[in-house]
Amino acid sequence: MREIVLDTETTGLDPATGDRIVEIGAVELINHMPTGEVYHQYINPERDMPAEAFAVHGLSMEFLSDKPVFSRVAKDFLEFIGKSRLIIHNAAFDMKFLNAELEWCSQPKIPMGQALDTLAIARKKFAGAQNSLDALCRRFGIDNSNRTLHGALLDSEILAEVYLELIGGRQPDFALKVVQNERADTVGGDYIPAVRPRPLPAMRSEEETAAHDAFIKALDGDSLWNTD
Repeated sequence: MREIVLDTETTGLDPATGDRIVEIGAVELINHMPTGEVYHQYINPERDMPAEAFAVHGLSMEFLSDKPVFSRVAKDFLEFIGKSRLIIHNAAFDMKFLNAELEWCSQPKIPMGQALDTLAIARKKFAGAQNSLDALCRRFGIDNSNRTLHGALLDSEILAEVYLELIGGRQPDFALKVVQNERADTVGGDYIPAVRPRPLPAMRSEEETAAHDAFIKALDGDSLWNTD
């Protein structure tokens, strides 16, 4: 099962009033395991950067001025996410911006049903508690010390850890290697356990081994057990 943990940074709160996306970050999971595949793109919003937004993510128009506009990256972005489920904290916000940008450049919108909102999951699981990304990191003991400013890729990487805790917790003892097929809309994978460095010692006692050998000898000569 392929999932994409996703986050955006914007110039403000509402695309209907002219706000735009300035950064997209996304992390690929297969069977709830990070694969190392990511999508990260800064975007020129073709407008000024309000001071309030700059204080959140630190992305200035000077920095963004030579970055591609959304229409230039839209197809690559849609190809990366495919039809995989999108894991987003406060999904309504990011989906509103993504679909506005896609509509403006005549690209297909992303169905809202493709998104899973981790904020809604957290609110249901921890009703009445703070459920911001920082608050959930504190709850689960996830290191977010590098998060001095919001950043789409960093926040996606942190959210991936939070998401795994929300759905039942990380299981490091089950470290299995994912073999990836060529990427399609849904990526499959087979689990291959690590090879044991040496065989386990025999668990049978000498008496049990002797009893087993005697039992085999007593079987009919044509028995499968008596063939090499």
